[in-house]
This record gives sequence, structure tokens and C-alpha cells, in this order.
Amino acid sequence: MSANEFLPLAVIASSLLPGLIIFVLPERYLALRTTLNLLGATAKIVFIAILLAGVQAGESYGFRHAIAPGIELVFKADALSLLFITLSAVLWLLTTFYAIGYLENAPHRSRFFGFFSLCVTATMGIAMAGNLFTFFVFYELLTLSTFPLVAHRGTSDAKRGATVYLAYTLIGGACLLTGIVWMNSLAANSEFVHGGFAAAIGSGNETALRIIFVLLIIGVGVKAALVPLHGWLPKAMVAPAPVSALLHAVAVVKAGAFGVVRIVDEVYGAEFAQSLGLLLPLAIVAAVTILWGSLRALAQDELKKRLAYSTVSQVSYIVLGIAMFGPLGTIGGLVHLVHQGVMKITLFFCAGNYAETLGIHKISEMDGVGRRMPATTAAFSIGALGMMGAPLTAGAISKAWLVDGASAAGMEWAIWVLTASSLLNAAYFLPILWRAWFRPPTGSWPEELIARRKWHETAWLLLLPPLITGVLTVALGLFPDAAISPLTWARFIADAEYLTLPK
Repeated sequence: MSANEFLPLAVIASSLLPGLIIFVLPERYLALRTTLNLLGATAKIVFIAILLAGVQAGESYGFRHAIAPGIELVFKADALSLLFITLSAVLWLLTTFYAIGYLENAPHRSRFFGFFSLCVTATMGIAMAGNLFTFFVFYELLTLSTFPLVAHRGTSDAKRGATVYLAYTLIGGACLLTGIVWMNSLAANSEFVHGGFAAAIGSGNETALRIIFVLLIIGVGVKAALVPLHGWLPKAMVAPAPVSALLHAVAVVKAGAFGVVRIVDEVYGAEFAQSLGLLLPLAIVAAVTILWGSLRALAQDELKKRLAYSTVSQVSYIVLGIAMFGPLGTIGGLVHLVHQGVMKITLFFCAGNYAETLGIHKISEMDGVGRRMPATTAAFSIGALGMMGAPLTAGAISKAWLVDGASAAGMEWAIWVLTASSLLNAAYFLPILWRAWFRPPTGSWPEELIARRKWHETAWLLLLPPLITGVLTVALGLFPDAAISPLTWARFIADAEYLTLPK
């Protein structure tokens, strides 16, 4: 096996092998479990760094294995997959630190971190899938590995939320499988390629291809939380904070959005999808989701549910960008895949800190919390401002590219949708910041929690991750054209798709 075949497998194995070992570790083996988690997360980043350098230099990385005649497990580490796996790997490392601190005295930690590692393994497989079959295998593995994480607390609410999540995702998986089988019956080769392979199927199959597109989009749209397939996401917020971060920023909803990118750009091809009249309906669904998610967020008093509906809205920015027929929208969507992940994980880390340290779960309980937890609230404020698209934040960059993409594609209505969404973002985030910083504290916070930490606001393992992602949110806004920035990499990807880009 050559190095170019080994590296994609190493990326997958770096979380799979530690996870399998962690499953069988007794609870008391805290140090070994922590070492395995951090060693796997660090090794993954090293492998991905090698892949990033190689792909940028023109190297090709891939692996294939025949399962049965005509069915192959195919991995490819190309520019698009590396955008997703780099985001997931970096945020997985930070979430691992956070989860170690958050679950310090919790039961069933070996089970949690075992499924946690399987979840990240599935995400890596989705990102590097080279054909529809491989994508489906890891897409369903992601469902099976996240279900126990949502139900981890074992309460009736947790079991109910996990059951709803499983019901939605299994229905989506059935649609995805139907579309894949139908597509494979028409196409001689279902491997992902720039520009797609569907156009080669030939004339006379346009109706079938349109129906297959709908089935595939429903399949990935469940995890991407497209309206009306989004109902599972707010209910899944009963999960522990590290799981919420995983669902929203690292794995599940990002896997759905990434699936939309693969289907549009590498199954159908943007040009062929446009000729079939598929992109405008997809853009309309994304626009409805953007506005609906924001409107529903306004009505939530529970902090994690407000953040959940914000995710429903914000992830569809990615879908809207991909549905714009042109390179600028594609770049905006791809950049937002990374930027939204960094900003949203910051917000969920902070929400977990409020709950773990002060027992705060509702926005109405947040009066004056900025005085008690200034560092956490500063990170939350940066994440919220980024979501609004405030200048000098990551959100401003991706939203600017999306607006330019809409203008270039002649979709002026999409500019109004993006503008309305930013105003709604402000409407549901600014009142939180006002409460946190400018209103006097009301009620009482648990004295035993405050007394436990007299000189610092929370455990350092809980505080460090949101501070790092908060700094990243600003850095990505200040230095968008850096050599290793998501924007630079997104331009690299779009250049392969559209061949020429405006400079």
C-alpha cells in the first residue's frame, strides 16, 4: 500500500481505533481514556496537515476496495473533502478537551467517548467518500453513532429526543438509499467527479434524474435541517453540551450540508443541475429555511433551543450559496461551512458553561451573567456578533461573498433574504447580550457552584475551548486572504469546479 493510499485510511483509523479501545475500558481508567482521546485527535490533525500540503501541491490521495462485483468502497482526499475534515478535526480536538471537563464526574464516560469517536470516524468517511455507496455507508454510521449520544443522559426527555432524531434520520436514509440505487441503475459509474456524472446518462432520463435529485436532497436535507425536515434538531438539544456542539458544528448538520455540496457539484454538476431547473427550487427551500429558523429562534427562551433554530437558519446559507449558479455563491457557501462551525461551536460551548457553572438554561436567567463570567460571555458575544455578520468577524466574510454571489447570479431576492436574516439574527442575539452585560443580576446563582471556583469563572477545560474558537472567529474575519484561510481554500475548490474565477 502506497502512502497516497494509506493516508486517507489513517485519518479514519485515528478516531476509529481509539474509540474501539475506549468502549471496553473500565470507568476508572480516566488517564488512559483521556490519553487515547487526545492522541487520536492529535494524530488526525497531523495526517490531515500532510494531506493539505500534498493536495495543494497537486498530489492525489485515494483508496478503493471491492466489496462485491460493481460495488466498491472508495475514499478520496481531495480539496473539497479536506475543507470539511479539517474543520471537523480541529473542532473535534477542542470538543474533546471540553467533553473531558464537562463529563468530569459523570457516569458512562467510556460509552460516551466510544460513540463520540465513532461519530467523528463516520464524519471523516462522509467527507472522503469517493462514490455514492461509500457516502451512504458512513452517512448511516453517523446516524447510529449519534443516537446514543443524544440519549446519553438516559432521561425520558433524552430518550424522546433521540427517538425523534432516529425516526427523522432513518426516513431520510431510506430516501437517500432509494435515490442512490435508482441512480446506480442509470449510471455506469457513480463516483464523485468535478462537474458531475449525471449528464453522461444521456437524454430521455431527465424526469428520472429530477426525481432522484429530490430523493437525494431529502436524504441529506434531514441532517442539514432543511424545512420541513428540521423538527428533530431542537428536540435533540436535551443532549449534553459537547453533543450539541458535535451535532451543530462538527458532524451531523455539517454532514447534511456537505452532502448537498457533493450532490449538486459532483453528482449532477452545477451546470447540468441548472439545465434541469433544480437549483432555483433548492435555493427557495434554503431561503424559506433561513427565514423560518430565524423567526422560530425569536420565540425561544431556552438558550440551547434558540441556538438550535439559529443553526436551522445558518446552515441553509451553505445550501443557498451552492444553489446559486456561479463561483461566488459556491465560495460563499463553502466558506460559511467552516465559519458557521467555528462561530456556532463557540456559542454552544458558552451555553454549556452557563449551565454547568451557574445552572443557567434560559435567556431570562442571564441578567448580569457577564459580570460573573466575563470571559465566557466575551466569547459568546463574539460568536453572536459573527452570526449577525458584524464587521471584523468570520460571519461578515461569508455573508459578503454570498451577497456578491446572489448579485452575480441575478438573484436579487436572495440578497433581501440574507439582509432580513441578518436583521433577525440581531433581533434574537442582541437582547441576550444586553441582558448579560447591562442588566443587574436577578435571583440567585447556586452558592456552592460559585464557592467552588473563587478566582476563576469555570473549569479551565470548559473555558479554554470557547476562548480559542472566539479568537478564531475574529482571526478569520481579520485575515480572510491568508494562505491557509478557509476563503483561500474555497477559492481553490471553486477554481476546479468553474475553471476560472474573478480575481
